[in-house]
Amino acid sequence: MSEALEILALACTGLYAGYMAAFMSGVMPALREVDDASFTQVMRAVNRKVPGPLFLLLFLGSLAFPAASFFVEPDGRGGGDTTLVGVAAVCALVGHLITSGGNVPLNNALEASKGRGGDRDARTAFEGRWTALHALRTLFATAAFVLVAVAVTG
Repeated sequence: MSEALEILALACTGLYAGYMAAFMSGVMPALREVDDASFTQVMRAVNRKVPGPLFLLLFLGSLAFPAASFFVEPDGRGGGDTTLVGVAAVCALVGHLITSGGNVPLNNALEASKGRGGDRDARTAFEGRWTALHALRTLFATAAFVLVAVAVTG
């Protein structure tokens, strides 16, 4: 059971960290080059589409599988490896708190601003803070992945 949880933890944390990194390194830099109306339109559409089943599986799995793996009797895993998986779960939790407490409220505010004024004001209130929070949660997602990978392969 522990080995299966470790594999799921590795897969979910890796895919989630990759998703976050791709967004940070590709999507947001591309959107910096578009006008305010295009930016707000695209980000609103993304924010409506992202929380689909696959994203939710990765989002929830990147926390649940490392946490479950930490609490399940290890199959030949040493105490240090168990600690790494526990720290990975904490990193995932911090990233999820950043998402829930920072990025999601900004997404909601951007959606609510539709039709209430200029796209420039909406973008200004959103982009810098959202991007900074996204970079931070990407860092924690990547740390969770690396910690799980070291624990599983170590």
